[in-house]
Amino acid sequence: MKKIFFKYIALTSIFILTVSALSSCSKKADNKPHSIALFVPGIIQDSPTYEHLTAGTMKAIDDYNQKNQDPEKKVKLYIMEAGTNQAEWATKLTSLVASGKYDLIISSNPSLPELAAPLTKQFPNQKFILLDASFTGNQNIACVSYNQKEQTYLSGYISGLMSKTHKVAVIAAQEYPVMNNILYPYYARGAADAVEGTTCEFRIVGNWYDASKGAEITDALCAQGVDVIMPICGGASQGVITSAREHGIFLSYIDENSFAKAPGTVISSCTTKQEVAAEEAVLDYITGKTQWGKTKVVGLQDGYIEFIQKDLLYESTVPEPIRKEVAALVSSLMDGSVKVPEL
Repeated sequence: MKKIFFKYIALTSIFILTVSALSSCSKKADNKPHSIALFVPGIIQDSPTYEHLTAGTMKAIDDYNQKNQDPEKKVKLYIMEAGTNQAEWATKLTSLVASGKYDLIISSNPSLPELAAPLTKQFPNQKFILLDASFTGNQNIACVSYNQKEQTYLSGYISGLMSKTHKVAVIAAQEYPVMNNILYPYYARGAADAVEGTTCEFRIVGNWYDASKGAEITDALCAQGVDVIMPICGGASQGVITSAREHGIFLSYIDENSFAKAPGTVISSCTTKQEVAAEEAVLDYITGKTQWGKTKVVGLQDGYIEFIQKDLLYESTVPEPIRKEVAALVSSLMDGSVKVPEL
């Protein structure tokens, strides 16, 4: 009987020690510092979208780390620039995930969900926050999508008002769902709604960096009578600017304040608050507030999109009657009395 009793005590002790060890490990795992990777599908320099993404992410982490001096709660950040060759993004993202080093990967690009979603099946612990993207139903992915219908409709509307030939165009780096289904068609709709009969051409550079090709396409469009262009082609837009200046035509931009890029040539800038969105998304993740499996759509009314009107270059380039008409449309969209028409 005594042997049984001591055996029982021994087993109980082992059980308690095991539970204690597991509890300790669990506690340590819960308190481990977050490790975040910023995946840039391109390069940061001269790319405002990724500059703002990086700045917002770094600000969130720096602010959080300054408030939490405990080394166990410090957040670590790694930045990977994947380059401008889109064909390599999937391989580089897979390599980043397979390293197993990062609790969260944050990025920004409409094409990222289709690259990230398959990886969540292979690596079920990996979390993604994707800005400027839309995807629902996957509990490992959270997205923030800007209302690009508003952005491009407004850009198209002012382009239609400014065009003397009633011919405008979009020059895109590549084709992808958001480009084909939202950016181009809503720009075209805005231009046609501004002035009935305005037509919109669509041209593809083939990459995000070929400035020579951007200039060549712009030259050809000008020869066809196009006098306002919205470039969405990254570094290739430098060639678009050069050609636009030579031919005396106008440019309309989204995502950043671009008036200073070509004074007298840029007629509009409809910006997104990418830095703010990145900062908020990272802080929500660190503090456990992320709504996984959902896409948060933000626009003019939320303060994440701004059609810039208080800029001396805007005022000096765009005639006052046109500025007033655009201001009225912006105001109506913001108060909800007018909505962007569905296609």
